[in-house]
Order: sequence, then C-alpha cells, then structure tokens
Amino acid sequence: MGYLLWIFGFIGAHRFYYGRQISGVIWFFTLGLFFIGWIIDLLLIPGMSRDADRRFIPGPIDYDLTWILLTFLGWLGIHRMYMGKWITGVIYMLSAGLFGLGILWDFLTLNEQLSEVNSDY
Repeated sequence: MGYLLWIFGFIGAHRFYYGRQISGVIWFFTLGLFFIGWIIDLLLIPGMSRDADRRFIPGPIDYDLTWILLTFLGWLGIHRMYMGKWITGVIYMLSAGLFGLGILWDFLTLNEQLSEVNSDY
C-alpha cells in the first residue's frame, strides 16, 4: 500500500499513511522536497512500514482500504462512512470534504482515528 501511495508522494500521501504527519505536511507544501525527497523515500518505505506496524492497532477496519478511499474519494466522505462515522461522512459529501480542510485533517489523523475505532472492537 505504501508503494501505491508513494506514486502520490509528491503530496505526502505515503508519509501520512505511515504516521509521519510533520514530514507529510512538508512534502505536501514542497512537492516531496522538490521531488528529491520523494525519490529517496522509495528506499525508506520498508523501514517506515515496520515502524507503522508497531504503532497502530490492527482490527476489522482495514487501514489500506480506508487510505485508498481517503486518497481517491476523500471529498465524498466514503472513508468516514466505512469507519462507521456516518454523520461526518454525509457532511463531507455535502461540503466536498469540508471544503478540503476535512480531507487535510484526515490525512493528518487517519491512523489515530483507525486505531481508536479498531480498539473499540
């Protein structure tokens, strides 16, 4: 999954996926450190994956599917509905992801949201 999101790495998608929000924001605003950091990350993905596996709680709500839904359909709120957050999902659908700010918030906090939802099961 990290490699798939790496394709969109110039916006930091893979860094957000692995729970590295600060560098994800930096990649987002600098196009992957002017594409140089983006290419170097191709070699760093295995280490980032191991770290993320230790940090986040697995469960019935799949991280990969949720990240795919956020990356490609975030403005529709489908990822929120998949997590069981129907009200905010509908709000996202009616407001294009809260005018994009909700999508950015979810990029920053999705792994923590998923860990919380999965720990309830």
